[in-house]
Amino acid sequence: MVALIVLLLVCSLTRDILTTTRFTLELFVFLQEKRAFRECRLLENLNKMTSDTNEYDLPRCTESMHEKLSDALTRLEAANHMAQRIQQRELEAEQNTHLQVSAERRKQDWEEFLKEQSRLKEEVDEEHAKAVGRLSAQYNDMKKDLAKYSSF
Repeated sequence: MVALIVLLLVCSLTRDILTTTRFTLELFVFLQEKRAFRECRLLENLNKMTSDTNEYDLPRCTESMHEKLSDALTRLEAANHMAQRIQQRELEAEQNTHLQVSAERRKQDWEEFLKEQSRLKEEVDEEHAKAVGRLSAQYNDMKKDLAKYSSF
């Protein structure tokens, strides 16, 4: 009889374990299906975003990029043309002998002007030194005269 009770208890426990295991498995499967559904929704949303980007945003961005690049290329070509014109003018100016002769003459005139200014400066400095000497002598004479009168 005890064996029968033990057998019944073992069967009951086995049935409870099987039920718990079946419930746990069903819950696990349910949660996995829910997770798979969420991931599937997420992938569908990503796929939709990618499709929208490819259909709408990418063509607009590509068109805008081509417009901006065309504008930049136009400006670059204009800048290159202007730089070439400036270089050509500089080359022509260097080759122009009349301008070179005139520039050389102006350079010589400038050097002569600087020499003349230096000579005039030396003359003024010399006159200044003489004037300072005369004034010093005059003040010394005046001091002597003042010393004569102050002794009275």
